[in-house]
Amino acid sequence: MRFTLKDYQNDAVGEVLRNLADAHDDWHRKGRPVAFSLTATTGAGKTVMAAAVVESLFDGNDDFDFAADPGAVVLWFTDDPSLNEQTRFRLMEAGDRIPHSRLVVIGNTFNQEKLEPGRVYFLNAQKLSKNSLLVKGAPSDEQDALVDRKASPDLRAFTMWDTIRNTIEDERLTLYLVLDEAHRGMRKPNKNDRAEKQTIVRRLINGANGTPAVPVVLGISATVERFNTAMAESEGRLQYPSVIVDPSRVQESGLLKDDIRLDFPAETGTFDTVLLARAVRKIKESTTLWREYAEAQDPPTEPVVPLLVVQVPNTPSDALLLDAVTTIYDEWPDLPADALAHVFGEHTPLDVGGHVISYVSPEKVQDRTHIRILFAKDAISTGWDCPRAEVLASFRPATDETHITQLLGRMVRTPLARRISGHDRLNSVECVLPKFNRKTATTVAEVLLGNKAEGDDGSGDSGGGKGRRVLFKPADMKANKAIPDAVWEAFDNIPSQTLPRKAAKPTKRLTALAQALSKDNLRPHARKDAYKELFSVLDGLMARHKDKVEAASDAILEVEGETIVAGVGTNKVAVAGTFTEIADERSVDADFKDAGRVLSPDIARKYADHIAVADGDDDGLFEAHLKVAALAKVDGVQAELDREADAIARKWLDEYRVAIKGLGDDRRAVYDDIIAMSSDPQRIDILRPKVRAEETEDAEGNKVDTKTSHLMSDEDGAFPIGVLNGWETRVLESEMKQPGFLAWYRNPGRASDDSLAIAYKDGKDNWRRLCPDFIFFTGTEDDVKVSIVDPHGFHLGDALPKLRGLATFTVDHADDFHRVEAIAEMKDKTLRVLDLTNHRVRKAIHDADDAETLYLSSAASNY
Repeated sequence: MRFTLKDYQNDAVGEVLRNLADAHDDWHRKGRPVAFSLTATTGAGKTVMAAAVVESLFDGNDDFDFAADPGAVVLWFTDDPSLNEQTRFRLMEAGDRIPHSRLVVIGNTFNQEKLEPGRVYFLNAQKLSKNSLLVKGAPSDEQDALVDRKASPDLRAFTMWDTIRNTIEDERLTLYLVLDEAHRGMRKPNKNDRAEKQTIVRRLINGANGTPAVPVVLGISATVERFNTAMAESEGRLQYPSVIVDPSRVQESGLLKDDIRLDFPAETGTFDTVLLARAVRKIKESTTLWREYAEAQDPPTEPVVPLLVVQVPNTPSDALLLDAVTTIYDEWPDLPADALAHVFGEHTPLDVGGHVISYVSPEKVQDRTHIRILFAKDAISTGWDCPRAEVLASFRPATDETHITQLLGRMVRTPLARRISGHDRLNSVECVLPKFNRKTATTVAEVLLGNKAEGDDGSGDSGGGKGRRVLFKPADMKANKAIPDAVWEAFDNIPSQTLPRKAAKPTKRLTALAQALSKDNLRPHARKDAYKELFSVLDGLMARHKDKVEAASDAILEVEGETIVAGVGTNKVAVAGTFTEIADERSVDADFKDAGRVLSPDIARKYADHIAVADGDDDGLFEAHLKVAALAKVDGVQAELDREADAIARKWLDEYRVAIKGLGDDRRAVYDDIIAMSSDPQRIDILRPKVRAEETEDAEGNKVDTKTSHLMSDEDGAFPIGVLNGWETRVLESEMKQPGFLAWYRNPGRASDDSLAIAYKDGKDNWRRLCPDFIFFTGTEDDVKVSIVDPHGFHLGDALPKLRGLATFTVDHADDFHRVEAIAEMKDKTLRVLDLTNHRVRKAIHDADDAETLYLSSAASNY
């Protein structure tokens, strides 16, 4: 893969591969066709995950001990021709082991007996419609198979249905059908063409007129309810549970913008041009912020070039377009003539008051950075996204909120595919709505937050999950000038934690770390040093387990079999004897590949070269492959190698921690991923926030209360506390009255670099993040003490698992905190506190069955 998968993507790929392995077995051993879906919200990177799955099908995946399927054929099916080339390009872009020759778009001239293994074929519903050249001559559901068939086109030996049938019936092949945006083919038909598409999809899945059912169906979509229903209705098809990506994990990953800022008029009137001018100012400000951010990196990087999207009605008047263009140039007079473009369906240039606005193909907008203003109508096109689109000004009326959320859903991806450390402004997208008010804008907000469904086919899905905010009246907070430097220095030393990975491999983590250290010139020969250390470990294991390795080598070289004799005309079968043959080079290579799944392919290959050079004879490489294959079969070898690799990685990360912290954000993000490549929580540092966005008005438009002494503040030293409930405010006010109080920090409730995050296991044994509400700083400037105070509550189902995670964290970082306390408001409004620095309290948390009972017990005290 060219992209490093996010943790949730890696987990989802692992689950899909496990399902595919089971599906292969169910089909070839039991003849049962299988279906399941990969469900992920908009922006989760479904195509990237699919690319990893396809690579694994063709070449195997040692992370998940998944063997390649030599007979794998992937048929990628959509109901939109434009998606085929788009998806083909994205698969090539994401997968470094998927060359273009393996990706075949099926056109009208396609004519093969079977689909070939090791290839992805792209097919859309139109190619299987009754009038398509690919299927003429094939029987349909309305025709008798032997009567009234249209003649096949000249020189066509096989219809597409013939090709599919022959592929399925070849026992050496496995046809995997990928239904991209599966809900589209399953929607209730309201027109003849939709009815035909539905029939085609169902025929493809279930089989008909001599074509068998497809063996394995994988639906990929943001909304798959109709797909799952259709699968359940198909006879004899085994349906596996869907692989569901938690939207909150997508939001945590940094792939999606954290904040969506909505601007709308606060009074009745026509403010189209006024608010469009505001949108132009916003894109100019964004341009400046991205340039300053890029220049501040070490070394400086290329800045993101943000885009303003102007959304107009389906039939915009000439006057509307002229007013818009005039307003844009009044506000941005030095904007170049070619900076305006459109993606209207007419595909022709527009002449607006002497300004020529060229048409641009939607998929080219992202890379054509000279385009700064883009005029659009609906959601532009299926599958379109433009991460550099930062501001949307929509002239759609309030009744068209679906069109707005559709388009915003294509603008929420972060430009650099990561969160910008501590900068809420660069982690946001802005939406200006001249024809909305607070009530109608709130409807849009509900959809964007996922609190309101929009369209039974997922048409209004805009991605995101817990952690996303929709802000109506935000203010940007910056570092509070009244906070002493000593407090900030204490903040810099606060430990946070990564979320463990399910498929973490220490050897891969070490080699990735070595490559990064070498690239950044922190340890120029890190790769050589890493292999030297690992080879030394393997040499020791080879010597220690010499007898076991020799026995395993003999077993690899000897192929045992038996001969049976069946009497002609009788039902008797007898064993005639056994035999032994010497394994050939291909047989040894198969065992060597298995060793790659134990040691990692890279280490297995390089260690074999190391042995071959040491032996120095003509058969050195064959013997080396044999020895490595044998060593990998010895119990305990992988565990020992993993322990040593983990120890080396930890040592190097500690050694270069300060140097890594001084790198630019893009390189530091690489190390964050490497640190997180562990099955246990890893310590990381919190980074100082630069710009913190906070809501300054409540739902009714009233100003919210503020407090002083927060690390981030407005120009007057105030920080809004509108997000706090009543008893959280009581806790804050009480802590601010404590002797020695210096400052406080409202810990962001999402996984960002400026947030203290604690790993814990939920009730299903999955790792999750806890972000405590408050961090308090007390003492003196010569001795700043840091405390965690978390108004936690007990009413939610995850209350007890979170307390256990907090307890473990307290033990692991006992020297870093003065107090660690969890507080809950009881039914009688009293506040009860658990002191997690107390061993007796931690034991009570470990033994508890119920959080409320725990807070009422003697383990807690009144706050």
